[in-house]
Amino acid sequence: MNLTNLFRIALKALVSNKFRALLTMLGIIIGVASVIAMLAIGQGSKQSIQDEISKMGSNMLMIQPGANMFQGARMAAANTQTLVMSDYDAIKRDCPDIAAISPMVNASGQAINGAKNWPVGMQGVNTDYLSIRKLEIASGRMFTDTEIATSAKVCLLGETVIENLFGAGVDPVGLSIRYNKIPFEVIGVLVPKGENAMGQDQDNIILAPYTTVQKRVVAITYLNGIYTSTTNESVTEKAKAEVETTLRAQHKLKDTDQDDFNVRSQQEILTMFSSTTQVLTILLAVIAGISLIVGGIGIMNIMFVSVTERTREIGLRMAVGARGLDILTQFLIEAVLISLVGGSIGVMLGVGSSFIIRNILHWPVIITTFSIVLSFAVCTFTGVFFGWYPAKKAANLDPIDAIRYE
Repeated sequence: MNLTNLFRIALKALVSNKFRALLTMLGIIIGVASVIAMLAIGQGSKQSIQDEISKMGSNMLMIQPGANMFQGARMAAANTQTLVMSDYDAIKRDCPDIAAISPMVNASGQAINGAKNWPVGMQGVNTDYLSIRKLEIASGRMFTDTEIATSAKVCLLGETVIENLFGAGVDPVGLSIRYNKIPFEVIGVLVPKGENAMGQDQDNIILAPYTTVQKRVVAITYLNGIYTSTTNESVTEKAKAEVETTLRAQHKLKDTDQDDFNVRSQQEILTMFSSTTQVLTILLAVIAGISLIVGGIGIMNIMFVSVTERTREIGLRMAVGARGLDILTQFLIEAVLISLVGGSIGVMLGVGSSFIIRNILHWPVIITTFSIVLSFAVCTFTGVFFGWYPAKKAANLDPIDAIRYE
């Protein structure tokens, strides 16, 4: 019996039990749709993180105090005071591949304008910080070196702070706010950047001279960090090594001593986030793929029922000359058809749900050809794998016993 006739017989058998076939496909449909949607969300998140980090500058280096030991206990990095202005001066002087550098002093508190107040962090930086972080000024100006030297009480505001203190659309340049009871003149407004890939609001920020924050707001002598950018991306690793060598010399660390600071490049951060996102994507896809296994078990179950129901039909066909291979092929075709039709519906549902997620929830979504091809490949494998045993059982029936089956 040729393949075309076997295909027609298999298709007729499925059409005659449409509702049962649809229910059998349901597990495959849900599984394929889930796999495509989960992979799309995972790939979209990964790309979003890459784009976000690229916007911050791929040649940026972040230097932060490292956890050190005090009386046998390891302290958290936030509580250490291993970075000071002499470290900043040494890096600026001894690292030729560093193009821009800025100290970082952080403060937390309430910004106040009249009866309105808003919780926001203040970052103390210098004039290089804007170029390092790829920030732009929408109106007003950046503070000057003179204002840094005199610890002037001036600041730049992000859009979120402006909206909550002054209202949307207001230009606060020239006006004043209080931060932890200290008055600051607003001299500039930052161009909005929106949320980053981790959902953090990049516009909920106040920039001020680092000397002002250090002396007037938090009253400390050390730095919370140092931000730098290299001359170009190709020398990032070289610049990182220069910074590490300089700081170890500054801190008089022996060869056996661990660093009491951390130097992170954007590439390291990108690799870390990408690997984390990849693991989560695979985990989500595996969880979604369980539906495919459930769907495959459903196919096997229905094929067993089908073999039992059509035992007499199988016996008659074998009695008039159908070979065991023909019976095996027919039932395999039925199983694969169920998988492929269910897979096709699942692909459409998965693609559609991905578009809905992107347009309604505004999550980053990327649908790849690989996920669709993989889904169809898995569907075919599922149909053959779970349909083989019932088909083999049908092919091995004895014609005489099959005809006598009640």
